Amino acid sequence: MAIKKVLVCDDSTADRTNLERIVSGTGCIVIPATNGKDALEKAKSEKPDLIFLDIVMPDLDGYATCRALQNDPETKNIPVIFVTSKGQKADRLWAQMQGGKSLVSKPYTADQIVEQIKDVA
Repeated sequence: MAIKKVLVCDDSTADRTNLERIVSGTGCIVIPATNGKDALEKAKSEKPDLIFLDIVMPDLDGYATCRALQNDPETKNIPVIFVTSKGQKADRLWAQMQGGKSLVSKPYTADQIVEQIKDVA
């Protein structure tokens, strides 16, 4: 599957903008989201091929957002890659248990993000 449209969700403007820049540099269309609720709505309306999702966000965190995506027939097949400051082994395991395909720890390199896009494609 070719990755053409990527949803990028992070409550930090700086982190979201950086991810958007890297993803758009691969030729993908970027759909920005600022929180979990926003990400859920945009995932349903925009049907992205991949979602990069922060974990630590107010209201609806990344884990809860991923569970909601997995429980919705319209979004359950969209791969989720967590991009977060939480990088411990337990965090990686918990992310996987929530339905995440992978976890990239902050700070990350552009190559790490591009590699995730290639791995899912």
